[in-house]
Amino acid sequence: MTPPKPAGPAHDTAGPAHSIRPVPADDIDTWHLEADVVIAGYGIAGVSAAIEAAKTGADVLVLERTSGWGGAAALAGGFIYLGGGTPLQKALGFEDTPENMKTFMMAALGPGADEEKITDYCNGSVEHYNWLVDNGVPFKESFYGQPGWETPFDDGLMYSGGENAAPFNVIADPAPRGHVPQMSDKRTGEKGGGYMLMKPLVETAENLGVRAEHDMRVQRLVVDGDRVVGIIAKRYGKEVAVRARTGVVLAMGSFAYNEAMVASFAPRLIGRPGAAIEEHDGTGIRMAQALGADLAHMDATEVAFFGDPQLMVRGILVNGRGQRYVNEDTYPGRIGQETLLRNNNEAYLIIDEAAYDEGSAADSSTPFFRFRPKWVAETAAELESDMGLPEGTLQSTVEVYNRHAERGEDPVLGKKSEWVKPIGSPIAALDLRGFTAGFTLGGLRTSINAEVLHVSGEPIPGLFAAGRCTAGVCAGGYASGTSLGDGSFYGRRAGISAAKG
Repeated sequence: MTPPKPAGPAHDTAGPAHSIRPVPADDIDTWHLEADVVIAGYGIAGVSAAIEAAKTGADVLVLERTSGWGGAAALAGGFIYLGGGTPLQKALGFEDTPENMKTFMMAALGPGADEEKITDYCNGSVEHYNWLVDNGVPFKESFYGQPGWETPFDDGLMYSGGENAAPFNVIADPAPRGHVPQMSDKRTGEKGGGYMLMKPLVETAENLGVRAEHDMRVQRLVVDGDRVVGIIAKRYGKEVAVRARTGVVLAMGSFAYNEAMVASFAPRLIGRPGAAIEEHDGTGIRMAQALGADLAHMDATEVAFFGDPQLMVRGILVNGRGQRYVNEDTYPGRIGQETLLRNNNEAYLIIDEAAYDEGSAADSSTPFFRFRPKWVAETAAELESDMGLPEGTLQSTVEVYNRHAERGEDPVLGKKSEWVKPIGSPIAALDLRGFTAGFTLGGLRTSINAEVLHVSGEPIPGLFAAGRCTAGVCAGGYASGTSLGDGSFYGRRAGISAAKG
């Protein structure tokens, strides 16, 4: 996941004002466009659906709201969460199996993780890696082993979900699964590794004859009885009716920028959307809801934390009570979730001068998350007083940490010994309160064949979905690469299913 910059005000704050109710096919006088498979959205899920549908021989049309392809994927760091023994893992000397990958994902992505979907995803992971490579996505045989949101270089593999950190490193054998397309001159949040994921896939789609219409705001589904047969979109204020002869695929992103939906389902994210784009306004979800589509995990959120991992691993993170609450060497998205969702968005990084200088000199993809300390003191007692923490709280936290750190141990939270050193003097605190933003993980409930499921449990005929408008493999926790991973994996399934009709 690309670490977002502090979020500005959300647009379309109450959600789209247009009707989302389905339109009967009998009400359509003229179909302005038509294809076998019509896909709404040209991000990672949409392009993957387009490729697979076109490979079956289907006529494929993609409707994209913006003026170009890419979506949130093209701005992302580019992680695709893959494992089970991919050729890249093997080439770099890492052992993994689908079963080991599943054990980690079930532990890290819950509670309530979809075992059927995760089993399916893990079993198909090696094939999916090969599919990406066959379609032009480049991966460099290089492992990046430093703490970080992503590699600052063009390495192809790194840990991206806390697999090698407590508690997961004792639940499953650690294996890095963050596969990153090779790209030089990356610019985080502008043209990251996700661009080099999208570019070859779009070129593949175009070579297969996939058509794309841009500046199309998809707004309503068209139904013939209980079957979805098309889409109503608006372009430059004019309605466009688009017929789908075999199936419609929704690949329209999350609801992170729909303030009303966020307030209803994931209120901790109010006013702090991140790692998403403003087009992620929940329209795809709401259109399907209007047909009775079921939802899942709408409260689930990934949370980015605006702290540099090279600094965090070298200090201790404490909450507003002066207590540690997470092992600082874990996946920073997990730190973000623990901070926002369970510690009132209050965090301070306690670090000594030597560790601060060492961390500041290390390579990082997020040097803009390196902040100056707000408080500096000679002792933990002085620092605690300057910060206004309850007397004795920070002192006891530092004393317990240092006592075990003398032996290179962290029995409280399990930080790896390589990062465990006593905190000396002078001692400082970085004020990281409120330094979070995130995006939603919940959405439409789908089958492993990417069928959108009605609240009855039955598929809605003619309607398929993938990507962040669906509830994917993440039910609560997160690992970087799972959005691009399940978006592309189930995007492919959606394209195949929609082509069959």
